[in-house]
Amino acid sequence: MSAPYYLLHESRLRRNLSLIRHIAEAAGVEFILAFKAYALWRTFPIFREYISSATASSPDEARMAYEEFGSKAHTYSPAFEADTFADILRWSSHVSFNSVSQLRRFAPAAREAGVSIGLRINPEHSEIATALYDPCAPGSRFGVTAAALRDAGACEALLGIDGFHCHCHCESSSYALEHTLGHIEDKFGPWLDRLQWLNLGGGHLVTRSDYDVPHLIRLLTDFRQRHPHLRVLLEPGSAFAWQTGELVAQVVDIVENHGIRTAILNASFTCHMPDCLEMPYQPAVRHAQSLSPGQGGESPHGTHRYRLGGCSCLSGDWMGDWTFDHPLQVGEDIVFEDMLHYTTVKTTTFNGIRHPSIILERLDGSRQLLRQYNYKDYHDRMD
Repeated sequence: MSAPYYLLHESRLRRNLSLIRHIAEAAGVEFILAFKAYALWRTFPIFREYISSATASSPDEARMAYEEFGSKAHTYSPAFEADTFADILRWSSHVSFNSVSQLRRFAPAAREAGVSIGLRINPEHSEIATALYDPCAPGSRFGVTAAALRDAGACEALLGIDGFHCHCHCESSSYALEHTLGHIEDKFGPWLDRLQWLNLGGGHLVTRSDYDVPHLIRLLTDFRQRHPHLRVLLEPGSAFAWQTGELVAQVVDIVENHGIRTAILNASFTCHMPDCLEMPYQPAVRHAQSLSPGQGGESPHGTHRYRLGGCSCLSGDWMGDWTFDHPLQVGEDIVFEDMLHYTTVKTTTFNGIRHPSIILERLDGSRQLLRQYNYKDYHDRMD
């Protein structure tokens, strides 16, 4: 298969899934897959060997959970719409509302449909360094604070909610979760013991090599002992796909301007790797070392220094300066490591640029083409 393509390794995916299942069983909690980070539905049969549910934030994600994952979704949205809420209920087992007003408006229909009702809370605490990804920053549109909940008189005794949903992590550690649970118990303790479930959202990067898994298990076990009636859920996305595969692109030209050499690739950061520009997230590049802004050309790799440029017309479609262990040549592959989370779900067709193909490397080393894109994908999207 010629580049560009995403290459997912089944062995690495199963490694992550095995660890996640171990944590769930040891701590007595449930992990569910967040589609916002990973939604390659052709791999869902593998997931179903380890977990049983998924989380959604739109009618289409909820429908995919039901039709492709084989279970109704745990669904949350910042704001549900009246003309699509019936579809949400059709494909969901749980629905969490973002505000008291949404809860009052839509809870009766959810209750009539037999869907479990939740409310997103905001513990007003997070340890996320990047402001773009902080859902608990002052003025956040996400969730209800404890003070607002008391002022609104919107306790579950009045409105019949079954659970709380909370999300305030991003690639975070077990210690960040420990602090969050302290804030939840401190601010929302009066409600916890009258609920059925607590969804701790995503951002728990349990499959990262330095994550303290034993501490997480102790933390969740202790929490459940304090609240034995609560069903505790975690819904990470990145943790499932972390370090499971790469994006392979190809050098198509090398240009120079004011002493800066740019290797132009047949992949795009804005189209295929948006977090590299938005977050910014910088993946490792095989056989290369990243240079900090202002750093000279000397490095352990020598002076083979290049900027990596995307193939779109956006001026900012490039990422950093890198030194390679050899001079780059037109036609050679550039491999971006760990690119299976928050990529395939966020790709665009800006400039009519096709998405990279998606390939699954099976346990026996054989490769299965999951998806290859063509003109029709772009054409049909435009009309």
